[in-house]
Amino acid sequence: MTSTPSANGATLRATDAQHHLHPFTDTASLNAKGARVITKAKGVYLWDSEGERMIDGMSGLWCVNMGYGRQELVDAANRQMEVLPYYNTFFQTTNEPAVHLAQAIAEITPGDLNHVFFAGSGSEAIDTVIRMVRHYWTLNGQPDRKILIARDNAYHGSTIAGASLGGMSGMHKQAAPLLPDIHRISQPYWYGEGRDMSEHDFGIACARELEDKILELGPDNVAAFIGEPVQGAGGVIVPPASYWPEIQRICNKYGILLASDEVICGFGRTGSWFGCETLGFQPDIISMAKGLSSGYLPISAVAVGERIASTLINKCGDFNHGFTYSGHPVAAAVALENIRLLRDERVIEYVANTIGPYFQSRVRERLGDHPLCGHIEGVGLLAGIALVKDKASGTLFESGVDVGTVCRDHCFNNGLVMRACGSRMVFCPPLVISRAEVDEMVGKARACFDLTYEEVMGETLSCASVG
Repeated sequence: MTSTPSANGATLRATDAQHHLHPFTDTASLNAKGARVITKAKGVYLWDSEGERMIDGMSGLWCVNMGYGRQELVDAANRQMEVLPYYNTFFQTTNEPAVHLAQAIAEITPGDLNHVFFAGSGSEAIDTVIRMVRHYWTLNGQPDRKILIARDNAYHGSTIAGASLGGMSGMHKQAAPLLPDIHRISQPYWYGEGRDMSEHDFGIACARELEDKILELGPDNVAAFIGEPVQGAGGVIVPPASYWPEIQRICNKYGILLASDEVICGFGRTGSWFGCETLGFQPDIISMAKGLSSGYLPISAVAVGERIASTLINKCGDFNHGFTYSGHPVAAAVALENIRLLRDERVIEYVANTIGPYFQSRVRERLGDHPLCGHIEGVGLLAGIALVKDKASGTLFESGVDVGTVCRDHCFNNGLVMRACGSRMVFCPPLVISRAEVDEMVGKARACFDLTYEEVMGETLSCASVG
C-alpha cells in the first residue's frame, strides 16, 4: 500500500544533508544516499515522502506504545497548551498535570516507589539516578559509597553520565574521559556467552559476579547496582529466570541500592506496568521515559522508594539538581492521558494475555527454523533474534561481516522497520498491534531474512529451506 509521494522529498533530503547532524549516524554515509523522510503515521504504520508504507516493528525508538495517531493524546496536549504551555517547577511552584502525573505513577509502580522526580529524557533520568543514589549515601554518613556497578553491553543513555554507566565500548571511545567510580560485570547473555552451562546455572553465575565485585571493591564503597530488566539496545537480552532474584538477594545482603532502568521495559512492554514486576525483583529506584508518553512528547521520570525519598526529604535541604523542563505541564498532561489509555483500554492485560503470547509464538514459528536464526528470546512485545553463520553449531559471523546491518537495510527497503544490535535483530512493536499485523510483520521479516541469507552467504534458499 502506498500513498501519494511528496513533491518535496528530494528537497528535504538535500536540506537535511546540508544542515542536520543525526544521532548515532555516519553523517557522510547518510548524506551520500540521503535520509528517508517520514511524513505520516497511523496505528503501527509509517509512510515516507515517496508514499511507501512500512510496518513499524520498533515503536519508533522503543517508545510509541499506544501506536500513532491517538487523538486523545493530541487533544491532551492542545488543551494544556491553551491553559498553561509552560512553567518551571524550580521556585516553589508546581502545575496541575505534574501533580496528577506524579500521583498516577506512584499508583502503578510496585512497592513503595511513591515519590517522583521529572526530567526530559531517559538519559536525564539516568543522570538523576546517579546523583540521587550517591547523595543518599552522603546524607546517611557514608560518603565513600560512590561506586555504581552496571553491566557489559548495557545501554543507559548517551550523555557523559549515561555513556559512562553503560557498557558499550564504541560509546566509551567517544566519551572519554568517563565518569569515575563506575564498574561493570558480565551481561546475562546465555546464548552468546554461557552455553556450556544450563540457563539456570548461568543466571546464578552471572548474578554472583555482582557479589564478587562488591567484595573486591569493598561493600562500604558501593552505592548501587543498576540494570535494565531486559537489555534493550544491547540486543533484547532476556536474563535467565534465576538471575534477578539472585541479584536482589545480593543487594539486600550488602545493603546496596538496586536501580531498575525501565526506559524501555516500562509501561506495559513486558506484560506488566514495569519490567521488574515481570522479571521478579523490587528496586529501590526506577528510571522511566519512552512509553511514559508513548513518545508523543519528551518526558522522563525517576520513581523513588521510601528508603531514598525519606532521606532526601528529611536530611537534604536543597537538592541541587533539575532541568528546565522538569514537570513540563504539556508533556505531563500527555503522559497522564497515556497512562489513562493504557489502564482504561486494558492494554497491559492485552500484552500479557493475548498479543504478547501470540507475538512470541509467531516469531518462533515463522523465524525459528530459518537458517540464519540461531536463537530467539523475548518477553511481552520484545524479541531478540541472534543471526548465525551456522545454525547447527550456533557459530556467529566474523566481526567483519555486518550481517545485522545487511538485514536491517533489507527490512527498511521492504516495508518493515526492525533494528540491528550487532548481529542481533530485534522487535519492539506498538503494544496495540493486532494479530493480523503481527502476521504481516513476521512475514516481512522472514522474506528479509531470506534476502540477507542470499547476500551474506551467496546462496539462494530453496523453497524447502524457506518454509
